[in-house]
Amino acid sequence: VSKQMLEQVLRELQPLCTAEQQFIEKFFQLSQDAADLQVLEVSVRTMSSPVASPPSSLIQASAGTVGSEEPTTRLLSKIFSCLEPELRGFLDVCNKVHSFGCLHVLVTLNDSIFEMWDSSSALPSSFLNTVLGNMLLLAKSNFNKCIGTLCKEIEEAKMPSKMKGGILPSVSRFEEFVNFSEEAFRTARRRGELDKALLRLAGSVFSSVNSLSSANPKVNTDMVMMENFHHIHCFLCQKKIHCLKGKKREAKQKYSEHMEKYVIEYLGQPLEKLNHFFEGVKARVAQGVKEEEVSFQLAYSKQELRKVIDKYPGKEVKRALETLYKKIHKNLSPEENLLPVVWHAMEQEFIRQYQEFEDLIQRCYAGSGIAMDFTMEDLLSYFNSITLSN
Repeated sequence: VSKQMLEQVLRELQPLCTAEQQFIEKFFQLSQDAADLQVLEVSVRTMSSPVASPPSSLIQASAGTVGSEEPTTRLLSKIFSCLEPELRGFLDVCNKVHSFGCLHVLVTLNDSIFEMWDSSSALPSSFLNTVLGNMLLLAKSNFNKCIGTLCKEIEEAKMPSKMKGGILPSVSRFEEFVNFSEEAFRTARRRGELDKALLRLAGSVFSSVNSLSSANPKVNTDMVMMENFHHIHCFLCQKKIHCLKGKKREAKQKYSEHMEKYVIEYLGQPLEKLNHFFEGVKARVAQGVKEEEVSFQLAYSKQELRKVIDKYPGKEVKRALETLYKKIHKNLSPEENLLPVVWHAMEQEFIRQYQEFEDLIQRCYAGSGIAMDFTMEDLLSYFNSITLSN
């Protein structure tokens, strides 16, 4: 409503000021001559003041301004002396109607000034241009203050004490602003100020996710980062805002990076001792021990390998994977629906590890007849059955 009222006020100002300008120029046959200007100034002063100033004092007072402004502009400034203060007060009211009201004010003023310039009718007076230019500067200042406050709010946001995961309040606040601003600027002639603001806010929200993700020691940092950057990436894909393309790529990169960390961290658990054993094997090979001689190392002998493998019969591995699935299901927030994606990534990483273990057994324990209790087909069936049963 305030936006429509502001548009109406601005629409009515132009013909009013233009008509007054034309009347003054025609009635007073205005010229740039200094003597004409002084006579006219006396007339206006007389009309606008109960006591007329003596001509000599008027000449002295106006001597420094003759030629610095058009006579018409100076007269209109006196006739409409209350216009700028009234407009400032009105803009202040518009800003208070909504927390992001300054966006509507900025767009409306920008568009109105453009429309004036494009108008085929008589050009608006330089007086009105000056007034609206001042209002636009004020609108930009208010907009920048609003963005600064919002950035601070996002950067200083705290994670709710009972929140264990899911989308952070700072991310939701960023989305709220983007949705509102894109609607406000949907038909705007210019959006330079908005694009700069969006980049600034995106930087603040990325910073907030980085700091808040590790705020609660009971919550997995990589999980929080993964979910929130996934959410930001999906949101920016949906919005298709050109200036945020780089941030969209960055969000995707961070989401992928933290999902990988999350998967690897949890995947070590179902086959922890096997992982530990084969990490040691790889370390010996990296140190220069020949592959065929690794089994002669006491800690990595065939007997030790058999002991570790015996701890992981197929049934136990399947049970461990079921426990893992339940844990991930409990941790991840339902609104992001990342469980299928994470579970698939878990499966891919598990297969990769299994193949690596098989390869190391073939290379370092060739001819020993040692093999894990479960095959690749068994492993795929474990994951498949867990997925289907949930």
